[in-house]
Amino acid sequence: MKEIILVCDGCSLGNANYQTGESRAAAAAILEFKGKRKIFGEYLGNASNQQAEIVAACIGLEQLKEPCAVTVISDSQYVIKTMLGEFRKKTNFDYWTRLSKASQKHKVTWTWTRGHAGHEWQERCDRAAKAIAVAAKVDQNELNKILEEKLENLSN
Repeated sequence: MKEIILVCDGCSLGNANYQTGESRAAAAAILEFKGKRKIFGEYLGNASNQQAEIVAACIGLEQLKEPCAVTVISDSQYVIKTMLGEFRKKTNFDYWTRLSKASQKHKVTWTWTRGHAGHEWQERCDRAAKAIAVAAKVDQNELNKILEEKLENLSN
């Protein structure tokens, strides 16, 4: 069974703004296998940050064509603790169904990392999700640039 590392992050600009009900949400995921990495993203339109975080894990898992041992790394305690059974699913049922389906054929280890705390690949996912949300579309060339950026440029 292939061992994969999946780092993911979601972003919601406006986070389903309470006054307008609008947001621009996106999700990004980086898959790593034997030191090689690929980045993926999805524009969600009007969605909350929690929904974007769930989708971020989905898009990475959905890229895998065969059963794998996957370590999912997310800065979302909501996602990690829910998938570990520590939080109950109270909302976002369609999103949780998508994640359950995406993860069912894999052996998944759910791991939390603190956001904005210097985890190189989580920082890249954060930057990619924000770029997608701002542009309101996925620009794969832009995502690839973020994936290949020099480490010292990430904080800019």
